[in-house]
Amino acid sequence: MPETASPARELAVAVATAGLDKKALGVEILDVRGRVDYADFLVLMTGRSDRHVGSIAQGIEEELGKKKIAPISVEGMSAATWVLLDYGDVVVHVFQEDARQLYDIEGLWMDASRVAVPEGAPGARPASSPVNRAQADAGEGFGDDEAEDRSEEE
Repeated sequence: MPETASPARELAVAVATAGLDKKALGVEILDVRGRVDYADFLVLMTGRSDRHVGSIAQGIEEELGKKKIAPISVEGMSAATWVLLDYGDVVVHVFQEDARQLYDIEGLWMDASRVAVPEGAPGARPASSPVNRAQADAGEGFGDDEAEDRSEEE
């Protein structure tokens, strides 16, 4: 489906930006319009620990709350291994890395198109490059900006 501006797409980008503001890693937006009936976009991101996952989820809620947008429901905040924020047409998944690999939502929706996350944002994955499962399993591609910086210096 072509990338067209829609309120749901704008909300998904706002969610991704709010997650990146809290240093979320591996941020991706999947366009699942026409593939599922419960959402138009899935926003996936990773936190380094339970506290980081909780902080990311709270940061998203606070940022969208400033725009008078509240989630329909929030699940998983107490354990913060996998927090789900349901905003209707946009469903947000904030994982710890092990949970993200275990549930492999990117693999489930590998044919879904990716929406560009704000360029130059640390932790963002380019929309044009699909997730490389070998890299993900090795922990690569989840915001290792320092390694990229080191390779650029050489």
